[in-house]
Amino acid sequence: MRDLVYRLYARRVEGRLDHAQVPKHIGVILDGNRRWAKASGGTPEQGHKAGASKIQELLGWCDETDVEVVTLWMLSTDNLNRPEEQLVPLLGIIENAVRDLAADGRWRVHHVGTLDLLPPRTQAVLKEAEEATRDRTGILVNVAVGYGGRQEIADAVRSLLLEHAEKGMSFEELAGIVDVEHISEHLYTRGQPDPDLVIRTSGEQRLSGFMLWQSAHSEYYFCEVHWPAFRKVDFLRALRDYAARHRRYGT
Repeated sequence: MRDLVYRLYARRVEGRLDHAQVPKHIGVILDGNRRWAKASGGTPEQGHKAGASKIQELLGWCDETDVEVVTLWMLSTDNLNRPEEQLVPLLGIIENAVRDLAADGRWRVHHVGTLDLLPPRTQAVLKEAEEATRDRTGILVNVAVGYGGRQEIADAVRSLLLEHAEKGMSFEELAGIVDVEHISEHLYTRGQPDPDLVIRTSGEQRLSGFMLWQSAHSEYYFCEVHWPAFRKVDFLRALRDYAARHRRYGT
């Protein structure tokens, strides 16, 4: 009975959704895997596996509602400091999730993050997924692995400096022309629209460094449910909440 009521409610919410008001780029902070596992009497590894299995469901919902870009924060630069006995299984789960995305046949996979911070095997999986899905026309899925917002901005500035140094431009000349667009052209997501909506699960109400540059005008939706328990109705509520907001962009 509970499942029936849930499906009917989800259908009602979806029926009232205006697809013209759906965000084109959604960023998702996949938070709460370990807390979900602890509450369920499971291990952290089981929580991460459950969270990874939820990704395909989310992308299916995005596909149904005409979302074009999804950025999934799967591993932060801070997470890389976890003890090896925690980090190694987590990286293996992430690698399998990325392989599944590439094998699905619908999504374009793009890595956002600093590859050099990741183990060679993880780097290879990310590169192979990008190459294998490069020509697909489905949703662009940014997998944020080894990602930190401050690191991204630092990398973008470094890339900008190196590019213009190779052209023989002095620092004084560069300082005279550099602007927001110059830096944007060197971000991990260059060429993509900024996220319209950022969703964070598990009840935490902070970005924790997620897409600091790109989210300047994003709307935020904080959801109490842990990521492995995130349901379609939670997703639809986020879209409904987004559609109800009047976005002024500072005007």
